[in-house]
Amino acid sequence: MTKRRTKPPHEPTQATRQTVQMHTMVGTDQETIARVLGIDPKTLRKYYRDELDLAKAQANATIGGALFNKAKSGDTAAMIFWMKTQAGWRERQEIDHSSSDGSMTPTPTRIEIVAPSLKNDDD
Repeated sequence: MTKRRTKPPHEPTQATRQTVQMHTMVGTDQETIARVLGIDPKTLRKYYRDELDLAKAQANATIGGALFNKAKSGDTAAMIFWMKTQAGWRERQEIDHSSSDGSMTPTPTRIEIVAPSLKNDDD
């Protein structure tokens, strides 16, 4: 009976942890990250759970902090974005159907369609 050769168990390194963290931060899916490292997706989840769970939160904190700093320094677009996403502001569009004199609605224009007479003038 021949023994089946297996790969040695995966050993995470600081470099592979950084690779997983960076890919996770930018949104690379786990299947692709596993392929980059040459391991199975289950192995990725087994050895890199913290990197997979925390990297996205770290990226959001970094970008959120930069956005917050731009808003604090006077960037109007950043201020508006922040207030909409964090403070519940929203834009409403209202259409005013009243006329210039303030009445509810202008009087509709009446259109009449007059059919030609069916009566023969020769009669």
